[in-house]
Amino acid sequence: MFYSYIQYNLLFKKPVKTSRNELSSHQVFYILAFNNKTEFDKIEPTNDDIYVQKLILQAQAVGEAAPLKGLSLDESVVESSIIQLCSYLNNLEPLPEDFFESIPAVDFAFQTLQFELASDKAKKIFDTQFYNSNSPIEINGLVWMSNSFEMEKEAYDKIDKGFTTIKFKVGALDFDEECRLIERIRKKYNSWKVTIRLDANGGFGNDDALSMLKDLSRFDIHSIEQPVKQGQIDIIEKICRDSKIPIALDEELIGIDVYHSGDILLKNIKPQYIIIKPTLLGSFDKCNLWIRLCKKHQIGWWATSALESNIGLNAIAQWTSTHINNLPQGLGTGMLYTNNIPSDLYIKKGKLFFKSKSII
Repeated sequence: MFYSYIQYNLLFKKPVKTSRNELSSHQVFYILAFNNKTEFDKIEPTNDDIYVQKLILQAQAVGEAAPLKGLSLDESVVESSIIQLCSYLNNLEPLPEDFFESIPAVDFAFQTLQFELASDKAKKIFDTQFYNSNSPIEINGLVWMSNSFEMEKEAYDKIDKGFTTIKFKVGALDFDEECRLIERIRKKYNSWKVTIRLDANGGFGNDDALSMLKDLSRFDIHSIEQPVKQGQIDIIEKICRDSKIPIALDEELIGIDVYHSGDILLKNIKPQYIIIKPTLLGSFDKCNLWIRLCKKHQIGWWATSALESNIGLNAIAQWTSTHINNLPQGLGTGMLYTNNIPSDLYIKKGKLFFKSKSII
């Protein structure tokens, strides 16, 4: 096999905003496997999206590393790590035992590549009903930060499209305004009709978080992700213990060695849920261990994409479908880009499908 990589700049249909930052584009890296170097070289290089799509279409397998600016542990070293990885692979040299230790996005991309190479069909990462038989995954409808009018409009649009779980990004607008927005949604749709999730991305202040969560609890909130900044174990433990809304750890898991520290983290903090993002946490093996620890400590979980293109989203969705989990997953971000990679994934009535060729 011959291994190479290419950068790709994904362009958002409109800027996406969280309590941390605002993004108009997202640079990702595709690791590509070809039968030999000749196959790779014969694809004529150009500077447009078509060249990248040709490479992906003709490669034997593809893995995506999509670090998030200001959040990913390996943001500054992804490209150099991929160059080093391809060198090891092309020279048939064994990888150092700790090679993937601090580069989770590359770890996830490489395992995706390996699993696709080992499969019998293109784009097949796992042999599940999701891939083979169009068995869908229920997902939440994500409402990104904007002004309250636009957020309310987007929420109703997603409900009209069949989403029964709506997730709002909060923590950047005026808190009273956010409460009024959620109140208007809740007055129109009770919790039996629409489940509301929130994601603060660490945007609440330490001193105010519990009182803010108490105010929000009036609206029958299913859960809130990462209300305060990560790395404050005593504070988040107290919030998980005393909050009137169930807490889901998200950024808190970044940089944690699940093999050595994952069990201690969950035992000490005792969250109600955790959010699993392979791009930020690493290989499927590591994500599977997080799930086993959740079962041990009776903690719920769901998987969420982290602004990957359809390549990474496909891998995460197929991996998610290997587990039995009735909670709606966070796998709807593939619709955000103007130049996403063509895909067999599609969303219908709040569910994510893979268009299996066997049923077309």
